[in-house]
Order: sequence, then C-alpha cells, then structure tokens
Amino acid sequence: MVQARSPAVLFVVSSATILLGVLAHPREDRAFWKRSLSPLNTLLNSSGPGYILPLCQNATYRLTAPLLYTAESQEISTVGYPIGDERATLLVDGFWNETNGHSVAVQGTCVGCNNIKLRNVQINGARNGRGPIQGGGNIEFGGPNAGQLIEYVNTYDPRSWTCLHVAEGVLNCTNTVIQNNEIGPCGTDAFQTWADGISLSCRNSVVRDNWIDSPTDGGIVVFGSPGSLIANNTANIDVEQNLVDYDPFNGDFTNTVVENNTIIGGFATDQPTDAQDANLGYNNETAIIKNFGGIVRNNKLTGAFGWAVAVSGTRDFVVENNEIVGNATFIGFRGVNCTIYEALPSPEPFLYDSNGTDSTVIPSNYPDVRLDGALLCITSPDGGDYWPRGGSPYGNPDKDEAGAEGEGASASSGSSKSRKLGLGLGITFGILAALVAAWFVRRWALKKYAPTNSPATPPKF
Repeated sequence: MVQARSPAVLFVVSSATILLGVLAHPREDRAFWKRSLSPLNTLLNSSGPGYILPLCQNATYRLTAPLLYTAESQEISTVGYPIGDERATLLVDGFWNETNGHSVAVQGTCVGCNNIKLRNVQINGARNGRGPIQGGGNIEFGGPNAGQLIEYVNTYDPRSWTCLHVAEGVLNCTNTVIQNNEIGPCGTDAFQTWADGISLSCRNSVVRDNWIDSPTDGGIVVFGSPGSLIANNTANIDVEQNLVDYDPFNGDFTNTVVENNTIIGGFATDQPTDAQDANLGYNNETAIIKNFGGIVRNNKLTGAFGWAVAVSGTRDFVVENNEIVGNATFIGFRGVNCTIYEALPSPEPFLYDSNGTDSTVIPSNYPDVRLDGALLCITSPDGGDYWPRGGSPYGNPDKDEAGAEGEGASASSGSSKSRKLGLGLGITFGILAALVAAWFVRRWALKKYAPTNSPATPPKF
C-alpha cells in the first residue's frame, strides 16, 4: 500500500523545485514559473486563424516540446515588438540524450499554415557544447505552405543541424521571407558537430538583411529553392555559404539570385557560391549531375579563406562581379579529413573547373583547376580559428593571438577549491531557504495572478 503524502509536503517540494529551476538558469526571468508549454499550445490550437500569441518582454519560456502553429496567419511574437534583449526567450529544455530528443522550439509546417509569422523573439537551443542530435532546427518552417515570415529573431545554439530550416514540403513551399534576424552561433567546431545558420529549401523566397555569426557548417545553405533571392546578408563565418545541394529540387536553381552579400572569413574554407561536391558531380572526371540556372553576383568577401569563389558542377549559371575587399588572405593546409585521392588546389581567391561547368558565365581571371575532390577538408595553418580573428596569417608571435590564454585563467585555477566549497555551502543553505520561501511566494503569486481577464481579452503568458 502506498502511503498518501500530505498536500502541504507536496506543495513545499514542488514550489522548491520551481525556485531551484529559476536559480539553475540565472539568465531567465524570475517569473518564468507561471508560464508553461501547455497553455501556450492550447491557445494556438484553440484560437484559430489570425491568432497572435503574445509573449511577455524579458521573460523566458522553458519548452519541453515545440510550440505548434495550427492555423493560417497565426503569429508568435513579443508584446511591443522589441528588437533587443528584452525580446522573450524560448528555451529548448526538453529531454535529450546523445542521439535524439527535443530540438525544435517552434514548428510551422502544418497543412494550412500559410502566412504564419515568427517575430521579435529569441530562441536558445541550449546545446551547451554537446554533440548534435537527430531532429529539426531551432525553427522549423515551410512545408506545403506559402507566405510565411520570420523577422527580428535571434536564434542560436541549436541541438541539431541548423539554427533555422525552411522545408520544401512536396516541393510546394513558396514565398517565405527571412529578414532582419540574428543567426548564431550554430554548432561547434569538432568533426561532424557542425550546424548551419539558415537552411532554405523553399521556392520564390527572400533571405535578406540577416546577420549570421559563427555557423560551423553553412552560413546560408540553399537547397535549390528556384526563384529565391539571397541578398544583403552579412555572414561572419568559419565555413561556407553555398548553393551545392542537388536535392530536393533536382539541381534546379533557376532564377535563384545570390547578390550583394558580405562574407567575413576567418579562417574559412569558403565556397560562397556554387561549388558542387565531387561525390555528387563527378564520376572519373565526368560531370553527371549539375546544378543549373543560378546567379551569383556583386558579393564582397573579406578575411581569411581557402577559396572565396569555387565553381564546378554547374550549367547555365552566371558568376560575376564578386570581389575581394579589405584585409583578406588565402591560406590553408591539407586537413586530417582529406583523402589521399583528393588533389586539392592551392588556396586562392577564385577558381573553376571547366570539366564541370557548361554554359556558365565565369570571369576570365578565374583559374581553370581540376577539382577532383571536395574542398572542405583543408584546415588553417594552426588548425583553429585564424586570422583575422585569431591573429596574423603568418604566425607572428608579436601579433598572433591564436595561442593566447583566456583572461583570468590563472585566477580561475587558483580559486577552484574555494569556489567548490562555496558552491557546496550555497546549495545546502539554498535548499533550506527555498523550502521556507516557497510558501510565501505561492501566497503572493495566488493573490497577484488571480484571474482578472474578461472573456474577450486573451491572457498574456
């Protein structure tokens, strides 16, 4: 027979758990405890088309499952549409292990989710340095829908493969707008723990005026998306922005335009346009699969790269007026992931492979180089973040900061014992204090947040 627990004991334990949860996330708003996933999804599910889910400023919402759009023209946004740190934060906080679990904060791929909006929020994927898991990105939009909007969103640290993904549906996603967002950091530098910034697979879409910081896979990866415009974005990257993927549109980049973007490399094995992976594009130096129809023009590149623009596996592409500006260099060595069969060209600004390009407009100053292997296996001379972020490109000990210790390293090691002692005492007394304080907090909360909304006024969570 199970002994019944006193309601008072249950209340004290649950209240203490809530308070300790707040203390475990010091960046979160202390009032997060009155917000939970269930009423948010209930409102989206029951309120119908056009409903705006109003999130409070300076509040953190700990999600154990995705927020699900359910009808046309629904919107999730912070009240007042702020654009700074006062935006509400959606924290991905559901169960996960080494291979799978909760990874999506907002899901907008339902049938009939046309014209939905995600505006003026922050999304913390909370990978926290661990490896990636199977699943979706922080944001999953697209599907069989049209007219979706993502703007003024700060999304970072996804648990899976991308910060923001717009899916193709049955090749019928169209007219998504992604603008004025802050993307990243995304993923980590360790082998196969990378993540994209923006992953676009939707026709006739616009990706513009976004700031993309430290994606560790592609900055903006375009999966075909014919008719789309990728313009006026700034990508501060360690890898690439690319139009490389044959699937799911069978290589169709018709009228996909990449223009007027700024790409800051350091160190970057960069293919900011349309380099086709050798495993897709070649069989014994014969092009068998080619992306076609795209335009890459008027982009500016600065910083450290392996290659700025590399072209192969294309037909009917236009590549023109892309330029190197400011403080730029081209460096790199064969990395541990290069195979013995990959004859990598020397780092330089531009190159193309005439065996892999048909009817493609390419500037005359692009060297013709056989690209019989992938370009992404090179590494920086020191194997890590490199010039201009990490120091000089030539390892000048007076200027190179790549090996510098972080601030306060000695002080941190010297005080570790005292900090552990303080942590142990703090936890002990913190639990006791939480048990006492929980009762007072609950009384205050019940009084302050007693229902006062009229039936015509939706509650704010």
